[in-house]
Amino acid sequence: MITRAEGAYQGAVRAFQNPMLDLLHKRHAPLVVSLLSLVFTPERPQVPVADAHTEVADALDQLRAAGYGDDLPVGTARDLCRQWADAGWLVRQVLDDDVETYRLSAHAVGALEVAGRAGGGRARVSQSRVRTLLDAVEHLAQEADPDVLVRLSRLEAEIARLRAEAERIERTGEVERADDEQLLEEAENVLHLVRELPADFARVAESIKAMQRDVVTALRQDERPTGAVLREYLERGEHVMESTVEGRAFSGALRLIGDPQRLDTLSAQLDVVLRHPFTRMLPAPQRAELRDLGRRIERGLEQVFAAQREASAVITAQVRHHDPLRDRQVDELLRDVMTGLQHWLPGSRRGQAVEPLRRLPVAEVEHLRQSAGDLRPPEPPAPLHAWEDDEDDDASATLARAWGGPHYAELRAHLAAWAARAGGGADGGVELDLAAAFGAAPADLRRPVDLLGLLEIADAHGMTDTGAVAYVEAVRPDGSRRRFAFEGVTTRMEDGSDDRH
Repeated sequence: MITRAEGAYQGAVRAFQNPMLDLLHKRHAPLVVSLLSLVFTPERPQVPVADAHTEVADALDQLRAAGYGDDLPVGTARDLCRQWADAGWLVRQVLDDDVETYRLSAHAVGALEVAGRAGGGRARVSQSRVRTLLDAVEHLAQEADPDVLVRLSRLEAEIARLRAEAERIERTGEVERADDEQLLEEAENVLHLVRELPADFARVAESIKAMQRDVVTALRQDERPTGAVLREYLERGEHVMESTVEGRAFSGALRLIGDPQRLDTLSAQLDVVLRHPFTRMLPAPQRAELRDLGRRIERGLEQVFAAQREASAVITAQVRHHDPLRDRQVDELLRDVMTGLQHWLPGSRRGQAVEPLRRLPVAEVEHLRQSAGDLRPPEPPAPLHAWEDDEDDDASATLARAWGGPHYAELRAHLAAWAARAGGGADGGVELDLAAAFGAAPADLRRPVDLLGLLEIADAHGMTDTGAVAYVEAVRPDGSRRRFAFEGVTTRMEDGSDDRH
């Protein structure tokens, strides 16, 4: 049975295995913290690898020139950066423009925040910090308590308090002003909360990257059919933010801080605070932190969103362009090669030549087919059947004409005959109602398309709207009928004359 002392010791050992505490526990921890804080700033979270090596080398030269050479580790700036990356303090990544960069890991960001708080002013047990704690506990209790009556009583008490405050302000016209010391405590509490944000954002981004690596590894090693693998991992790629505990917590916080209007309100509130005289009591770095609060939140959001986009793209590309079976075969081949090297190395000598593989092995096939197949088809294709109407060209032409376009010549002759029967006026012309003319036409001229042709002919002679709705019944070539409605029109035709258009 483990004693309390042994359990506490084992817990402390596990805690110091965390890269954040490991960084602060190292002999050269002050140097690592100082160099990382110099190279990586809130305005420059990512630094190209070559620039980071150059800046670290310049800082080491300045420290050696100042007489700190005995306290510095041995090795070049490149070696130090690689050691920090291996320890989990730096993360190497390649950007879209193929530039390799360093960025601080969540453990390094947390270590820098701890060192900054320890080296700065001590957080005090102030009224602001206690009220923040009490408000958080009260909100937690309200959310956890399902009692409707208790919730209503709390809301009514809060409404009564706010109403009393509003009545007091209306009666006196004065707002209670807080003294500068209280405002200073409030500002220090805000800064204390803000300093936790970069490490929180970095942890969310790294949890998404860890999930991405787990998904890709599992995809390579999965033994299930490819279709099932594709469905599952495409879904995880689309919902990558909900796949980790940190991601789900961030999604909840995003509903509060992700609204652009809320960020604009935050910026306006910070401007009000910075214009107050009490801010002159804050050191310049703390005033800069307050001024940069909104941009720090936006940079943290962009860091998480970039990690989410990268994870989704990597998982989707892995699913689309990689075959799990082929990847497993490649992995097995590489393991066989490594196993062969492990068996060969113990019995080999230094400088021993290795016989290269000059040609690939030939497959041993017992018998190959020696005769080619007959390329000619076994029998000719069946002859094409003749269409039934091919023997009667006149019938086919008549049927096509019946279902074709308007019979313009016949329609013009029908209008001229209709005008002659109607009789002309003093000027030799007659006004014809188009709907009546169409209804008086024979059946083969009352097709739906002939109605359009009749309107075209009337338009050429000039049409006049009657202001009423006209109804006509059209007859299709198959004998079916259809009723049409259109705006009634008349056209003027010369008595008994042929249409010259």
